Amino acid sequence: MSDFVQPHLGGVASAPWHTGCLASYDCETTGVDVDTARIVTAALVVPGREPVLWLADPGIDIPDEAAAVHGVSTEHAREHGQPAALVIDDICERLADEVATRSVLIIMNAPYDLTVLDRECRRHDLPTLVDRLEGQEPHVVDPLVLDRAADKWRKGSRKLDALAAHYGVKFDRAHAADADAQAALDVAVRIAEKFTELQVPAAQLHAWQVVWHARWAASFEEYLRRKDPTAAIDRSWPVVPYAGGVS
Repeated sequence: MSDFVQPHLGGVASAPWHTGCLASYDCETTGVDVDTARIVTAALVVPGREPVLWLADPGIDIPDEAAAVHGVSTEHAREHGQPAALVIDDICERLADEVATRSVLIIMNAPYDLTVLDRECRRHDLPTLVDRLEGQEPHVVDPLVLDRAADKWRKGSRKLDALAAHYGVKFDRAHAADADAQAALDVAVRIAEKFTELQVPAAQLHAWQVVWHARWAASFEEYLRRKDPTAAIDRSWPVVPYAGGVS
């Protein structure tokens, strides 16, 4: 763990992130490509409140392989879902409201969920989350990044269900957005409780995760290039920068 910790940022509040306001977000989509995936279901979980759930009609057919994961078919989404633009706008407004109240956003594999949300905003000509925050990125905590940094050499899967099992978190409904969001929140807090080096202010932890993810990506890319010289792993965290064009 000590190899990953960076110098503390000056001028930040002293309260450890996991003792403050927390909000957890998760989405289920039509695919794995962040530039083309559409949000189908999403959830916002805040301790002490009822979860906020969304079901969208993504405007395209939901591939069978995606429906098999999250359980929402094209027909169900068209009949029961709200128009995608309304869902995306509401998600961003609620996330922005949470950040405005100094909540830390907990998001498992943040570069996927936050990048998909960013691209959906652009697709529907809506202000992005960062636009709504006047250019400021929210403080994000990503359990995947924390676990990779804190327990680098542990073997086995680092998917959410595996992390929940490893850290003793109850997790019954994988790929239900509300269950995933709750599990991500619980896992993140358990990691902080186990690895006290991570009990730092949110701004500090956010900055560390930018570095940790980039280091992991570079190492994984080097490993993949032993077989594929063209392999590339994006170093960006928590959002992949927009390069133009969405479909």
